[in-house]
Amino acid sequence: MSIPTLAALAGQPNSGKSTIFNMLTGARQHVANYPGVTVEKKTGHFSLYGSKVELVDLPGTYSLTSYSLEERVARDFVLREHPDVIINVADAANLKRNLYLTLQLLEMETPLVLALNMMDVAARRGMRVDVGGLSACLGLPVVPTIGKKRNGLDALKQSLAQTPSTSERYLVDYKTLQPFIFRLEARLTQEQALADMPLRWLAIKLLEGDGEADSLIQALGMAEILGFVSSLKLMFEQEHGLSPARHIAFSRHRAAADIAARFVAQPSEKKATLSDRADHYVCHKFFGPLILLAVLMLLYQVAIVFGNDLAARVWPLWGGAQNWLAGFLPDAEFMQDPLLRSLGLWVMKSLAAILNYLPIFFLLFSLIAILEDSGYMPRMAFILDRVFRRFGLHGQSTLPLILGGVYVGGCAIPAVMSTKAIPDEKARLATILITPMMNCLAKVPLYLLLISVYFTEHSGMAMFFVATVTLFMALPVAKALSLTLLRGKVSAPFIMEMPPYHLPTLRGVLSRAFERVLVFIKKIVTVVLAVAVIIFMLINFPGLDEQRLESYTAKADESMGNFMLAVEKTPLAGQLARDDLLALVLFEEALKDAKRGISDQAAAAAIDAGFEADNAMFFAVVRGSGDAGRALRAPLRQLVNTRKQLRRELREETFEHSLLGRLGKAIEPVTQYAGFNWKINIALLSAFAAKENSAATLGAIYGIDDADTALEAMQADALEFGPLHALALMLFMALYPPCVPASVMVRLQAGSSGWMLFSIFYQTCLGLGVAVLVFSGGSALGLSGWQAMWCFYALCVAATVVMGLMPARNPARAGQDLTSATAT
Repeated sequence: MSIPTLAALAGQPNSGKSTIFNMLTGARQHVANYPGVTVEKKTGHFSLYGSKVELVDLPGTYSLTSYSLEERVARDFVLREHPDVIINVADAANLKRNLYLTLQLLEMETPLVLALNMMDVAARRGMRVDVGGLSACLGLPVVPTIGKKRNGLDALKQSLAQTPSTSERYLVDYKTLQPFIFRLEARLTQEQALADMPLRWLAIKLLEGDGEADSLIQALGMAEILGFVSSLKLMFEQEHGLSPARHIAFSRHRAAADIAARFVAQPSEKKATLSDRADHYVCHKFFGPLILLAVLMLLYQVAIVFGNDLAARVWPLWGGAQNWLAGFLPDAEFMQDPLLRSLGLWVMKSLAAILNYLPIFFLLFSLIAILEDSGYMPRMAFILDRVFRRFGLHGQSTLPLILGGVYVGGCAIPAVMSTKAIPDEKARLATILITPMMNCLAKVPLYLLLISVYFTEHSGMAMFFVATVTLFMALPVAKALSLTLLRGKVSAPFIMEMPPYHLPTLRGVLSRAFERVLVFIKKIVTVVLAVAVIIFMLINFPGLDEQRLESYTAKADESMGNFMLAVEKTPLAGQLARDDLLALVLFEEALKDAKRGISDQAAAAAIDAGFEADNAMFFAVVRGSGDAGRALRAPLRQLVNTRKQLRRELREETFEHSLLGRLGKAIEPVTQYAGFNWKINIALLSAFAAKENSAATLGAIYGIDDADTALEAMQADALEFGPLHALALMLFMALYPPCVPASVMVRLQAGSSGWMLFSIFYQTCLGLGVAVLVFSGGSALGLSGWQAMWCFYALCVAATVVMGLMPARNPARAGQDLTSATAT
């Protein structure tokens, strides 16, 4: 008995590989990424006869070519990490298709165990598999399993404990290509640097024209071998009129079909399965899009709308945590809080703003898991792929765009995370680069503010404009990127498999959702902490000079003096001292915070009783009870309002003279053509940390409390801010670069800091260009904001149609694998 220490799990998508992984490892799992790439790496361990075995779940792939990142990662792991055994999970109900990968794994000369999964599905279809005959034919252990029911676990472990032999295994007969393979294998045998490689497999890959295999030989300085390969390929094509790549693919498919025909007994009368009957409607050219729209609306309603309501209910917990942690910080002051307190509160609020999205993310990830496990995700891709392919995207780009807010109310962070499922690297990068252009929930406050002020009479249509125009801007941008910057990226063959529908398991859905939420927290929180500190410094330093601070202090002293004059006229004279005023104001704020959101009278009374017990005198003044309380209630309100006003003015002035404020003024000569002054620039710069900051910062700078004061404040500004300014600002915000956490996610999913920086740069330039076009162009043509809005909309729709009609230029894919035609 030989116990492996490292095992790998390989299989095609929808073969039940995840259920086998969960069956073996249970909760002992860890999710990370493979070094240097964005592909998810799931590892776990299980006990085998008292020994610990590490199990690595390789990405699901249909074959082991080099077209997609997942295929390269899976293949490189087998070649470089040398697992002791590979568990190849195959769908027993679709054995012919699944054997295509098995035959390639056999050529890699690694010990292999075939887990024949979903035996229950095969039985329901009336299929019988000769497990013993299949095992003898392939020369490896074949174990029937039903992963979701944990059937076959003991037999699988027993097979793993007996390391399978590689000497008697089945090899594909390539017939007329065999002599060429032998000649190339003999040549490779002469190279000592290739001693650890499976040479027959390498010879086949070189004859296929596999780019990674060619790169390996080139990196080892064996260019003459590539010349020898070229001559062999040319010779074979001249003799047989067929490229070696197509001949190899045909041979594998033929071998897989022959094995399946020998060892799988089909029912005498093949009946339409439930999946086939469902697909008659789900994939219908008319009903399919309607069902898809209903599914997406349900996903949006549950994840975004209900999730947002849930987040609002959870928010008091974050607020309570902030208040509890604030107790460990230095005490607040009447005018300007200590630096450590201000920084601590800023960091906590920044973290809470991100963590408050966790309910939304958990629901999103759960629903995504349900769509994946049920088998509907490939149907979604099938329905939309024909349209999206015209713009360099993929059918599976649908979900990221929905999550990002293709209409209104998404979030770029989970949207970019969900691009992991797109198998085409070119389409995946294009999707990553346009997803932040969608209408995330954090942009909505600014939209609503500007629309309520400048487009009051047409607020509904104005919101429709900003909610839909983003898609008509994003699609042409995706096409432009695919034709230029991404044109060299390899497009993977489009594999459209329709797996049978499955009922997702609760455990599988919840475990996947928890895993993805934990990955999100680990990757984002640390970055948010660092960025929060940097932004705090930029908006607070260098600060105001002593003279300005003294003027604010004098106003605060005057306000407290006025309150003390009122105290002297009440029975509290001599009891309530000037030194107590800060504690009194904080007591009033604490009572208000404690009762915020409380509608139950009994609960409110209990809170009042607790505060009264803590300090009866303060409670009487705050609640206006008794003669002294009634007399001091109005002066207290004046004191509280004056303090808030002075603190707000102090923050505004500090903000204006900060490093960020100076930067806003420095770029005003450029942004003035988009209708932005330095105040707008500050709001936009602050929005890079979080989009919510834009509306809040405008409110702070202009003193906006409602639509009327916003109109007065903005129109009184030097630039006479009007509807055309507002339209340019909304469009700039729509195209605004991803916020810091989303930018980090772009970096992680694209696997490159360069793509992250490009995402920030190109969206900034595009947004500024569009804003200049709308504002300066509209001003030159004498258009109102309403007229310019719909002129620009027509322009975007026309650009989308024109770009969609332009032919795509995909790079040639030498040796394209015929699995692109697979469909079940």
